[in-house]
Amino acid sequence: MRVTIGQINTTNGDFESNTKSIIRAIEQARREDSNLVVLPETCIQGYTSLDWFLDREVQRCALEPLQKIVEATKGITAIVGTVRPSGLTTGRRLYNSAAVIRNQELLGFADKTLLPEYDVFDDPRYFQPSSERHLFTLGDQKLGVAVCEDFWNDKTFWRERLYTHDPADELIELGAEVLISINASPFNKGKMGQRCSMVSHRAMMAKIPIVFVNLVGGNDGIIFDGASIVANARGKIILQAPPFEEFIGTVDLDSDEADKRCLPGDDIETIHDALVLGIRDYARKNGFTRAVLGLSGGIDSAVVATLACQAIGPENVLSVMMPSPYSSRSSIDDSVELGRRLGMPVIEHSISDAYEVLLKQLKLPAPSIENRSTAAENLQSRLRGNILMTISNAEGRLLLSTGNKSELALGYCTLYGDTNGGLAVIGDVLKTEVYALANYLNRSSEVIPRSIVEKRPSAELAPGQFDDQSLPPYDQLDRVLRLYFEQKATPNEIVETGGFEQGFVRDILNRVESPANEFKRRQLPPTLIISRNAIGIGRRRPVTHHYKRERLNC
Repeated sequence: MRVTIGQINTTNGDFESNTKSIIRAIEQARREDSNLVVLPETCIQGYTSLDWFLDREVQRCALEPLQKIVEATKGITAIVGTVRPSGLTTGRRLYNSAAVIRNQELLGFADKTLLPEYDVFDDPRYFQPSSERHLFTLGDQKLGVAVCEDFWNDKTFWRERLYTHDPADELIELGAEVLISINASPFNKGKMGQRCSMVSHRAMMAKIPIVFVNLVGGNDGIIFDGASIVANARGKIILQAPPFEEFIGTVDLDSDEADKRCLPGDDIETIHDALVLGIRDYARKNGFTRAVLGLSGGIDSAVVATLACQAIGPENVLSVMMPSPYSSRSSIDDSVELGRRLGMPVIEHSISDAYEVLLKQLKLPAPSIENRSTAAENLQSRLRGNILMTISNAEGRLLLSTGNKSELALGYCTLYGDTNGGLAVIGDVLKTEVYALANYLNRSSEVIPRSIVEKRPSAELAPGQFDDQSLPPYDQLDRVLRLYFEQKATPNEIVETGGFEQGFVRDILNRVESPANEFKRRQLPPTLIISRNAIGIGRRRPVTHHYKRERLNC
Protein backbone atom coordinates (compact mmCIF):
# COMPACT_ATOMS: atom_id res chain seq x y z
CA MET A 1 0.00 0.00 0.00
CA ARG A 2 1.22 3.46 -0.93
CA VAL A 3 0.36 6.10 1.70
CA THR A 4 0.63 9.89 1.78
CA ILE A 5 0.65 11.91 4.98
CA GLY A 6 -0.74 15.44 4.88
CA GLN A 7 0.89 17.30 7.76
CA ILE A 8 -0.95 20.61 7.36
CA ASN A 9 -1.21 23.88 9.30
CA THR A 10 -4.81 24.82 10.09
CA THR A 11 -6.55 27.86 11.56
CA ASN A 12 -9.49 27.57 13.92
CA GLY A 13 -12.74 28.23 12.08
CA ASP A 14 -11.16 28.94 8.69
CA PHE A 15 -13.11 26.18 6.98
CA GLU A 16 -12.35 27.44 3.47
CA SER A 17 -8.58 27.67 3.89
CA ASN A 18 -8.36 24.44 5.87
CA THR A 19 -10.40 22.61 3.23
CA LYS A 20 -8.13 23.95 0.48
CA SER A 21 -5.09 22.62 2.36
CA ILE A 22 -6.73 19.21 2.70
CA ILE A 23 -7.63 19.08 -0.99
CA ARG A 24 -4.09 20.18 -1.92
CA ALA A 25 -2.74 17.18 0.01
CA ILE A 26 -5.24 14.86 -1.70
CA GLU A 27 -4.26 16.15 -5.14
CA GLN A 28 -0.55 15.69 -4.44
CA ALA A 29 -1.22 12.16 -3.17
CA ARG A 30 -3.04 11.37 -6.40
CA ARG A 31 -0.12 12.70 -8.46
CA GLU A 32 2.19 10.42 -6.48
CA ASP A 33 -0.02 7.38 -7.24
CA SER A 34 -0.92 6.96 -3.60
CA ASN A 35 -3.66 4.60 -2.46
CA LEU A 36 -4.37 6.46 0.78
CA VAL A 37 -3.89 10.00 2.09
CA VAL A 38 -4.18 10.76 5.80
CA LEU A 39 -4.87 14.17 7.37
CA PRO A 40 -4.68 15.22 11.07
CA GLU A 41 -7.31 15.37 13.82
CA THR A 42 -10.11 17.98 13.43
CA CYS A 43 -8.17 19.54 10.57
CA ILE A 44 -11.34 20.95 8.99
CA GLN A 45 -12.39 22.98 12.03
CA GLY A 46 -9.13 23.39 13.97
CA TYR A 47 -8.48 21.39 17.15
CA THR A 48 -8.13 24.39 19.49
CA SER A 49 -11.53 25.87 18.59
CA LEU A 50 -12.51 25.40 22.25
CA ASP A 51 -16.04 26.65 23.00
CA TRP A 52 -16.76 27.22 19.33
CA PHE A 53 -17.49 23.49 19.47
CA LEU A 54 -20.44 24.37 21.76
CA ASP A 55 -21.87 26.85 19.26
CA ARG A 56 -25.14 25.46 17.81
CA GLU A 57 -24.44 26.76 14.31
CA VAL A 58 -20.96 25.23 14.27
CA GLN A 59 -22.43 21.95 15.47
CA ARG A 60 -25.24 21.98 12.92
CA CYS A 61 -22.98 22.83 9.97
CA ALA A 62 -20.04 20.64 11.02
CA LEU A 63 -20.14 18.37 7.99
CA GLU A 64 -20.77 20.98 5.27
CA PRO A 65 -17.06 21.48 4.38
CA LEU A 66 -16.68 17.72 4.08
CA GLN A 67 -18.72 17.70 0.86
CA LYS A 68 -15.98 19.49 -1.11
CA ILE A 69 -13.42 17.06 0.25
CA VAL A 70 -15.54 14.06 -0.74
CA GLU A 71 -15.76 15.41 -4.31
CA ALA A 72 -11.96 15.74 -4.45
CA THR A 73 -11.26 12.05 -3.72
CA LYS A 74 -11.75 10.59 -7.19
CA GLY A 75 -9.57 7.50 -7.49
CA ILE A 76 -8.15 7.70 -3.96
CA THR A 77 -9.01 7.01 -0.30
CA ALA A 78 -8.72 9.80 2.25
CA ILE A 79 -8.93 9.84 6.04
CA VAL A 80 -9.73 13.32 7.33
CA GLY A 81 -10.14 14.64 10.87
CA THR A 82 -13.45 16.40 11.53
CA VAL A 83 -16.14 16.90 14.14
CA ARG A 84 -19.64 15.62 13.42
CA PRO A 85 -23.05 15.85 15.09
CA SER A 86 -23.66 13.03 17.55
CA GLY A 87 -27.43 13.08 16.99
CA LEU A 88 -27.94 12.33 20.68
CA THR A 89 -30.62 13.89 22.85
CA THR A 90 -28.43 13.50 25.93
CA GLY A 91 -24.69 13.95 26.28
CA ARG A 92 -22.48 16.01 24.01
CA ARG A 93 -23.64 17.11 20.58
CA LEU A 94 -20.41 16.30 18.70
CA TYR A 95 -18.11 13.38 18.03
CA ASN A 96 -14.43 13.94 17.32
CA SER A 97 -14.06 11.78 14.24
CA ALA A 98 -12.04 10.53 11.32
CA ALA A 99 -14.03 10.59 8.10
CA VAL A 100 -13.11 7.74 5.75
CA ILE A 101 -13.75 8.62 2.10
CA ARG A 102 -13.10 6.50 -1.00
CA ASN A 103 -13.50 7.55 -4.60
CA GLN A 104 -16.01 10.35 -3.85
CA GLU A 105 -18.01 8.24 -1.39
CA LEU A 106 -18.13 8.79 2.37
CA LEU A 107 -17.72 5.28 3.81
CA GLY A 108 -18.21 6.23 7.44
CA PHE A 109 -16.53 7.55 10.55
CA ALA A 110 -14.20 6.36 13.27
CA ASP A 111 -15.14 8.28 16.41
CA LYS A 112 -12.82 9.08 19.31
CA THR A 113 -13.36 7.13 22.53
CA LEU A 114 -10.72 8.33 24.97
CA LEU A 115 -11.28 12.01 25.70
CA PRO A 116 -8.36 13.69 27.51
CA GLU A 117 -8.98 16.38 30.12
CA TYR A 118 -5.48 16.98 31.47
CA ASP A 119 -3.04 19.81 30.79
CA VAL A 120 -4.29 21.81 27.74
CA PHE A 121 -6.95 19.22 26.81
CA ASP A 122 -10.66 19.48 27.59
CA ASP A 123 -12.28 17.01 25.17
CA PRO A 124 -15.13 15.87 27.49
CA ARG A 125 -16.41 19.45 27.51
CA TYR A 126 -17.13 19.21 23.78
CA PHE A 127 -17.28 15.61 22.59
CA GLN A 128 -19.28 12.47 23.20
CA PRO A 129 -17.12 9.34 23.63
CA SER A 130 -17.73 6.51 21.20
CA SER A 131 -18.02 2.89 22.29
CA GLU A 132 -17.84 1.39 18.80
CA ARG A 133 -14.87 -0.03 16.95
CA HIS A 134 -14.87 -1.20 13.34
CA LEU A 135 -12.49 -1.67 10.42
CA PHE A 136 -12.46 -0.27 6.89
CA THR A 137 -11.21 -2.14 3.83
CA LEU A 138 -8.82 -0.76 1.25
CA GLY A 139 -8.18 -3.24 -1.53
CA ASP A 140 -7.49 -6.51 0.23
CA GLN A 141 -6.31 -4.90 3.47
CA LYS A 142 -8.21 -4.00 6.62
CA LEU A 143 -7.60 -0.57 8.13
CA GLY A 144 -8.02 0.35 11.78
CA VAL A 145 -8.47 4.08 12.41
CA ALA A 146 -7.77 5.65 15.83
CA VAL A 147 -8.23 9.33 16.70
CA CYS A 148 -5.30 10.69 18.75
CA GLU A 149 -5.76 9.64 22.41
CA ASP A 150 -7.22 6.31 21.28
CA PHE A 151 -3.70 5.40 20.14
CA TRP A 152 -1.93 6.61 23.29
CA ASN A 153 -2.84 3.93 25.87
CA ASP A 154 -0.57 1.00 25.00
CA LYS A 155 -0.13 -1.10 28.14
CA THR A 156 3.13 -2.53 26.82
CA PHE A 157 4.65 0.94 26.39
CA TRP A 158 3.36 3.16 29.22
CA ARG A 159 4.10 2.37 32.83
CA GLU A 160 1.10 4.40 33.98
CA ARG A 161 -2.13 4.64 32.00
CA LEU A 162 -5.13 6.94 32.35
CA TYR A 163 -7.68 4.55 30.88
CA THR A 164 -8.60 0.93 31.49
CA HIS A 165 -8.98 -0.05 27.85
CA ASP A 166 -7.04 0.52 24.65
CA PRO A 167 -9.09 1.25 21.49
CA ALA A 168 -6.05 0.84 19.23
CA ASP A 169 -5.40 -2.61 20.69
CA GLU A 170 -9.05 -3.49 20.13
CA LEU A 171 -8.68 -2.55 16.45
CA ILE A 172 -5.63 -4.79 16.20
CA GLU A 173 -7.58 -7.65 17.82
CA LEU A 174 -10.38 -7.11 15.26
CA GLY A 175 -7.83 -7.89 12.56
CA ALA A 176 -6.49 -4.51 11.46
CA GLU A 177 -3.62 -5.01 9.03
CA VAL A 178 -2.69 -1.32 8.95
CA LEU A 179 -3.28 1.07 11.86
CA ILE A 180 -3.94 4.76 11.14
CA SER A 181 -3.66 7.34 13.91
CA ILE A 182 -4.71 10.95 13.28
CA ASN A 183 -3.49 13.44 15.85
CA ALA A 184 -3.44 16.97 17.17
CA SER A 185 -0.59 16.36 19.60
CA PRO A 186 0.96 19.58 20.98
CA PHE A 187 4.68 20.14 21.30
CA ASN A 188 6.38 19.57 24.63
CA LYS A 189 10.08 19.20 25.31
CA GLY A 190 11.15 15.63 24.57
CA LYS A 191 7.77 14.60 23.18
CA MET A 192 8.80 14.08 19.56
CA GLY A 193 11.28 11.36 20.46
CA GLN A 194 8.72 9.79 22.80
CA ARG A 195 6.14 9.63 19.99
CA CYS A 196 8.68 8.05 17.67
CA SER A 197 9.44 5.32 20.22
CA MET A 198 5.73 4.76 20.90
CA VAL A 199 4.85 4.29 17.22
CA SER A 200 7.85 2.05 16.53
CA HIS A 201 7.13 -0.07 19.60
CA ARG A 202 3.48 -0.63 18.74
CA ALA A 203 4.21 -1.47 15.10
CA MET A 204 6.87 -3.97 16.16
CA MET A 205 4.65 -5.59 18.82
CA ALA A 206 1.57 -5.80 16.56
CA LYS A 207 3.64 -6.65 13.46
CA ILE A 208 1.63 -4.23 11.32
CA PRO A 209 2.47 -0.87 9.69
CA ILE A 210 1.38 2.27 11.53
CA VAL A 211 0.67 5.67 9.99
CA PHE A 212 0.79 8.44 12.62
CA VAL A 213 -0.13 11.87 11.23
CA ASN A 214 0.08 14.99 13.38
CA LEU A 215 -1.06 18.58 13.03
CA VAL A 216 1.49 21.38 12.67
CA GLY A 217 1.26 25.10 13.49
CA GLY A 218 0.66 27.56 16.30
CA ASN A 219 -2.82 28.39 17.61
CA ASP A 220 -2.82 30.85 20.52
CA GLY A 221 -0.21 29.46 22.91
CA ILE A 222 -0.46 25.83 21.79
CA ILE A 223 2.11 24.77 19.21
CA PHE A 224 1.70 21.60 17.14
CA ASP A 225 5.03 20.31 15.88
CA GLY A 226 3.93 17.85 13.19
CA ALA A 227 6.82 15.34 13.11
CA SER A 228 4.46 12.72 11.62
CA ILE A 229 5.71 9.12 11.46
CA VAL A 230 5.19 6.00 9.38
CA ALA A 231 6.56 2.71 10.70
CA ASN A 232 6.63 -0.59 8.81
CA ALA A 233 5.56 -3.94 10.28
CA ARG A 234 9.03 -4.43 11.80
CA GLY A 235 8.85 -1.12 13.66
CA LYS A 236 11.34 0.63 11.39
CA ILE A 237 10.59 4.33 10.79
CA ILE A 238 10.25 4.54 7.01
CA LEU A 239 8.92 8.10 6.90
CA GLN A 240 9.76 10.88 9.35
CA ALA A 241 8.17 14.23 8.51
CA PRO A 242 10.22 17.31 9.42
CA PRO A 243 8.92 19.11 12.50
CA PHE A 244 7.51 22.65 12.65
CA GLU A 245 6.60 22.88 8.97
CA GLU A 246 3.92 21.70 6.58
CA PHE A 247 4.81 18.47 4.80
CA ILE A 248 3.12 16.19 2.30
CA GLY A 249 5.04 12.98 1.67
CA THR A 250 4.44 9.51 0.32
CA VAL A 251 5.87 6.11 1.22
CA ASP A 252 5.24 2.44 0.43
CA LEU A 253 4.30 0.56 3.60
CA ASP A 254 6.32 -2.49 2.59
CA SER A 255 9.49 -0.38 2.36
CA ASP A 256 12.32 -1.46 4.61
CA GLU A 257 14.45 1.63 4.06
CA ALA A 258 14.76 3.92 7.09
CA ASP A 259 13.98 7.60 6.49
CA LYS A 260 17.25 9.52 6.63
CA ARG A 261 15.46 12.61 7.96
CA CYS A 262 15.76 12.65 11.71
CA LEU A 263 14.25 14.55 14.57
CA PRO A 264 16.27 17.27 16.32
CA GLY A 265 18.08 15.67 19.22
CA ASP A 266 18.49 18.75 21.36
CA ASP A 267 15.69 20.24 23.44
CA ILE A 268 17.06 23.76 22.96
CA GLU A 269 16.92 23.36 19.20
CA THR A 270 13.31 22.19 19.35
CA ILE A 271 12.37 24.94 21.83
CA HIS A 272 13.88 27.49 19.46
CA ASP A 273 12.03 26.11 16.45
CA ALA A 274 8.75 25.90 18.38
CA LEU A 275 8.97 29.52 19.57
CA VAL A 276 9.78 30.83 16.08
CA LEU A 277 6.78 28.96 14.66
CA GLY A 278 4.61 30.14 17.55
CA ILE A 279 5.45 33.81 16.95
CA ARG A 280 5.05 33.53 13.18
CA ASP A 281 1.69 31.78 13.30
CA TYR A 282 0.25 33.92 16.10
CA ALA A 283 1.12 37.05 14.14
CA ARG A 284 -0.03 35.70 10.78
CA LYS A 285 -3.28 34.16 11.95
CA ASN A 286 -4.23 37.29 13.91
CA GLY A 287 -3.48 39.67 11.06
CA PHE A 288 -0.19 41.18 12.29
CA THR A 289 2.73 41.74 9.94
CA ARG A 290 4.80 43.79 12.40
CA ALA A 291 5.76 43.55 16.07
CA VAL A 292 7.12 45.77 18.83
CA LEU A 293 8.90 45.01 22.11
CA GLY A 294 10.79 46.76 24.85
CA LEU A 295 14.56 46.30 24.66
CA SER A 296 16.22 46.59 28.04
CA GLY A 297 19.78 45.48 27.37
CA GLY A 298 19.06 42.26 29.26
CA ILE A 299 19.08 38.70 27.99
CA ASP A 300 15.30 38.11 27.98
CA SER A 301 14.42 40.95 25.61
CA ALA A 302 17.49 40.18 23.48
CA VAL A 303 16.38 36.57 22.98
CA VAL A 304 12.77 37.58 22.24
CA ALA A 305 13.92 40.20 19.74
CA THR A 306 16.15 37.66 17.95
CA LEU A 307 13.38 35.04 17.79
CA ALA A 308 10.93 37.65 16.48
CA CYS A 309 13.36 38.72 13.76
CA GLN A 310 13.69 35.11 12.66
CA ALA A 311 9.91 34.64 12.72
CA ILE A 312 8.68 37.70 10.81
CA GLY A 313 11.84 39.45 9.54
CA PRO A 314 14.04 42.05 11.29
CA GLU A 315 12.60 44.90 9.24
CA ASN A 316 9.20 44.16 10.81
CA VAL A 317 10.37 44.15 14.44
CA LEU A 318 10.61 47.48 16.24
CA SER A 319 12.56 47.51 19.50
CA VAL A 320 12.10 50.38 21.92
CA MET A 321 14.65 51.44 24.52
CA MET A 322 13.05 53.30 27.43
CA PRO A 323 15.84 54.30 29.81
CA SER A 324 15.06 55.61 33.29
CA PRO A 325 17.42 57.38 35.71
CA TYR A 326 18.63 53.93 36.80
CA SER A 327 19.38 52.49 33.37
CA SER A 328 23.07 51.81 32.81
CA ARG A 329 24.92 53.17 29.81
CA SER A 330 26.00 49.65 28.95
CA SER A 331 22.37 48.51 28.66
CA ILE A 332 21.63 51.26 26.14
CA ASP A 333 24.80 50.54 24.17
CA ASP A 334 24.13 46.79 24.17
CA SER A 335 20.59 47.36 22.88
CA VAL A 336 21.82 49.51 20.02
CA GLU A 337 24.48 46.95 19.12
CA LEU A 338 21.93 44.09 19.16
CA GLY A 339 19.70 46.03 16.77
CA ARG A 340 22.65 46.65 14.45
CA ARG A 341 23.60 42.97 14.36
CA LEU A 342 20.03 41.84 13.71
CA GLY A 343 19.25 44.57 11.18
CA MET A 344 16.32 45.58 13.41
CA PRO A 345 15.18 49.19 13.96
CA VAL A 346 15.78 50.42 17.52
CA ILE A 347 14.37 53.67 18.86
CA GLU A 348 14.66 55.43 22.22
CA HIS A 349 11.92 56.95 24.37
CA SER A 350 13.29 58.00 27.74
CA ILE A 351 10.85 57.76 30.66
CA SER A 352 12.99 59.88 33.00
CA ASP A 353 11.06 63.15 32.68
CA ALA A 354 7.62 61.56 32.99
CA TYR A 355 8.88 59.46 35.90
CA GLU A 356 10.14 62.49 37.83
CA VAL A 357 6.86 64.35 37.28
CA LEU A 358 4.79 61.45 38.54
CA LEU A 359 7.03 60.84 41.56
CA LYS A 360 6.39 64.43 42.63
CA GLN A 361 2.71 64.37 41.81
CA LEU A 362 2.12 61.12 43.69
CA LYS A 363 4.52 62.07 46.50
CA LEU A 364 6.46 58.84 46.12
CA PRO A 365 10.01 58.51 47.45
CA ALA A 366 12.60 57.76 44.79
CA PRO A 367 14.18 54.30 45.16
CA SER A 368 17.60 54.20 46.78
CA ILE A 369 20.04 51.61 48.00
CA GLU A 370 18.81 52.15 51.56
CA ASN A 371 15.13 52.59 50.76
CA ARG A 372 13.44 50.31 48.21
CA SER A 373 10.14 51.70 46.94
CA THR A 374 8.12 49.03 45.17
CA ALA A 375 5.51 51.52 43.96
CA ALA A 376 8.18 53.79 42.46
CA GLU A 377 9.94 50.83 40.84
CA ASN A 378 6.71 49.50 39.35
CA LEU A 379 5.84 52.99 38.10
CA GLN A 380 8.80 52.77 35.71
CA SER A 381 7.62 49.46 34.34
CA ARG A 382 4.08 50.80 33.87
CA LEU A 383 5.34 53.88 32.05
CA ARG A 384 7.19 51.59 29.67
CA GLY A 385 4.09 49.47 29.25
CA ASN A 386 2.07 52.55 28.32
CA ILE A 387 4.59 53.59 25.68
CA LEU A 388 4.68 50.12 24.14
CA MET A 389 0.90 49.75 24.10
CA THR A 390 0.56 53.19 22.49
CA ILE A 391 3.00 52.27 19.73
CA SER A 392 1.16 48.96 19.28
CA ASN A 393 -2.17 50.79 18.91
CA ALA A 394 -0.84 53.56 16.70
CA GLU A 395 1.10 51.34 14.29
CA GLY A 396 -0.87 48.09 14.40
CA ARG A 397 2.07 46.13 15.82
CA LEU A 398 1.86 42.97 17.91
CA LEU A 399 3.37 43.73 21.32
CA LEU A 400 5.63 40.89 22.47
CA SER A 401 6.02 40.37 26.21
CA THR A 402 9.52 39.36 27.35
CA GLY A 403 9.06 37.90 30.85
CA ASN A 404 10.46 34.40 31.46
CA LYS A 405 8.87 31.52 33.38
CA SER A 406 11.18 31.73 36.38
CA GLU A 407 10.17 35.33 37.06
CA LEU A 408 6.48 34.82 36.29
CA ALA A 409 6.31 31.77 38.54
CA LEU A 410 7.47 33.82 41.52
CA GLY A 411 5.54 36.96 40.60
CA TYR A 412 8.69 38.92 39.79
CA CYS A 413 6.87 41.07 37.25
CA THR A 414 4.69 44.17 37.14
CA LEU A 415 1.02 44.14 36.22
CA TYR A 416 0.27 46.57 33.38
CA GLY A 417 4.00 47.01 32.89
CA ASP A 418 6.35 44.27 31.67
CA THR A 419 3.38 41.86 31.60
CA ASN A 420 1.70 43.97 28.89
CA GLY A 421 1.53 42.39 25.48
CA GLY A 422 -0.35 40.42 22.89
CA LEU A 423 1.89 37.35 23.19
CA ALA A 424 4.18 36.10 25.97
CA VAL A 425 7.01 34.59 23.94
CA ILE A 426 9.17 33.08 26.70
CA GLY A 427 6.57 32.85 29.46
CA ASP A 428 7.08 29.07 29.54
CA VAL A 429 10.88 29.24 29.20
CA LEU A 430 12.93 29.02 32.40
CA LYS A 431 15.72 31.56 32.88
CA THR A 432 18.42 28.92 32.48
CA GLU A 433 16.76 27.90 29.21
CA VAL A 434 16.80 31.54 28.09
CA TYR A 435 20.59 31.47 28.49
CA ALA A 436 20.72 28.19 26.58
CA LEU A 437 18.64 29.75 23.81
CA ALA A 438 21.03 32.71 23.64
CA ASN A 439 23.97 30.35 23.28
CA TYR A 440 22.08 28.38 20.62
CA LEU A 441 21.32 31.59 18.69
CA ASN A 442 25.04 32.43 18.91
CA ARG A 443 26.18 28.98 17.77
CA SER A 444 27.42 30.14 14.35
CA SER A 445 28.12 33.80 15.00
CA GLU A 446 27.69 36.20 17.90
CA VAL A 447 24.23 37.58 17.18
CA ILE A 448 23.55 38.48 20.81
CA PRO A 449 26.54 40.40 22.23
CA ARG A 450 28.47 38.50 24.89
CA SER A 451 28.14 41.51 27.16
CA ILE A 452 24.38 40.85 27.29
CA VAL A 453 24.80 37.11 27.94
CA GLU A 454 27.38 37.65 30.68
CA LYS A 455 25.64 40.57 32.39
CA ARG A 456 24.40 40.10 35.96
CA PRO A 457 20.58 40.05 35.60
CA SER A 458 18.87 43.23 36.77
CA ALA A 459 15.57 45.01 36.11
CA GLU A 460 17.45 48.32 36.69
CA LEU A 461 14.54 49.87 38.58
CA ALA A 462 16.65 51.13 41.50
CA PRO A 463 20.31 51.88 42.26
CA GLY A 464 22.36 48.69 42.67
CA GLN A 465 19.37 46.42 42.04
CA PHE A 466 19.94 42.84 40.84
CA ASP A 467 17.61 39.84 40.40
CA ASP A 468 19.49 37.67 42.89
CA GLN A 469 18.53 40.11 45.68
CA SER A 470 14.87 39.16 45.20
CA LEU A 471 15.06 35.65 43.74
CA PRO A 472 17.02 32.48 44.55
CA PRO A 473 19.92 31.70 42.19
CA TYR A 474 18.37 30.79 38.85
CA ASP A 475 20.16 27.46 38.54
CA GLN A 476 18.64 26.28 41.85
CA LEU A 477 15.27 27.95 41.32
CA ASP A 478 14.83 26.39 37.89
CA ARG A 479 15.60 22.89 39.17
CA VAL A 480 12.76 23.27 41.68
CA LEU A 481 10.37 24.77 39.13
CA ARG A 482 11.14 22.10 36.54
CA LEU A 483 10.41 19.31 39.01
CA TYR A 484 7.26 21.01 40.29
CA PHE A 485 5.71 22.04 36.98
CA GLU A 486 6.97 19.54 34.41
CA GLN A 487 7.23 16.38 36.50
CA LYS A 488 4.48 17.22 39.00
CA ALA A 489 6.82 16.23 41.79
CA THR A 490 5.60 16.57 45.37
CA PRO A 491 7.50 18.90 47.71
CA ASN A 492 9.09 15.89 49.41
CA GLU A 493 10.19 14.47 46.07
CA ILE A 494 11.73 17.82 45.14
CA VAL A 495 13.68 17.88 48.41
CA GLU A 496 14.89 14.31 47.97
CA THR A 497 15.64 14.52 44.25
CA GLY A 498 17.31 17.91 44.28
CA GLY A 499 19.07 17.67 47.64
CA PHE A 500 17.46 20.93 48.76
CA GLU A 501 16.60 22.07 52.26
CA GLN A 502 12.92 21.81 53.11
CA GLY A 503 12.62 25.52 53.94
CA PHE A 504 14.10 26.51 50.58
CA VAL A 505 11.58 24.40 48.64
CA ARG A 506 8.67 25.45 50.86
CA ASP A 507 9.40 29.14 50.38
CA ILE A 508 9.65 28.84 46.59
CA LEU A 509 6.43 26.85 46.27
CA ASN A 510 4.52 29.22 48.53
CA ARG A 511 5.64 32.10 46.34
CA VAL A 512 4.57 30.21 43.24
CA GLU A 513 1.13 29.48 44.67
CA SER A 514 0.47 32.80 46.43
CA PRO A 515 -2.88 34.42 45.52
CA ALA A 516 -1.13 37.67 44.56
CA ASN A 517 1.11 35.92 42.05
CA GLU A 518 -1.74 33.83 40.65
CA PHE A 519 -3.68 37.08 40.20
CA LYS A 520 -0.82 38.42 38.10
CA ARG A 521 -0.51 35.28 36.00
CA ARG A 522 -4.26 35.22 35.35
CA GLN A 523 -3.82 38.50 33.44
CA LEU A 524 -0.88 37.47 31.27
CA PRO A 525 -1.21 37.49 27.49
CA PRO A 526 -1.35 34.10 25.71
CA THR A 527 1.87 32.21 26.43
CA LEU A 528 3.71 30.01 23.95
CA ILE A 529 3.75 26.57 25.58
CA ILE A 530 6.83 24.38 25.28
CA SER A 531 6.51 22.16 28.37
CA ARG A 532 3.98 20.04 30.21
CA ASN A 533 1.83 21.73 32.87
CA ALA A 534 2.95 25.16 31.75
CA ILE A 535 1.88 28.51 33.13
CA GLY A 536 -0.97 29.13 30.74
CA ILE A 537 -4.16 27.54 29.47
CA GLY A 538 -3.42 24.11 30.97
CA ARG A 539 -2.78 25.28 34.56
CA ARG A 540 -5.81 26.06 36.69
CA ARG A 541 -5.50 27.54 40.17
CA PRO A 542 -7.91 29.76 42.11
CA VAL A 543 -6.83 33.30 42.85
CA THR A 544 -8.69 33.23 46.17
CA HIS A 545 -7.34 30.46 48.39
CA HIS A 546 -5.56 29.79 51.69
CA TYR A 547 -3.51 26.73 50.69
CA LYS A 548 0.06 26.79 52.00
CA ARG A 549 3.04 24.49 52.05
CA GLU A 550 3.48 24.51 55.82
CA ARG A 551 4.88 20.98 56.07
CA LEU A 552 6.57 18.78 53.48
CA ASN A 553 6.09 15.40 55.12
CA CYS A 554 2.45 14.63 54.36
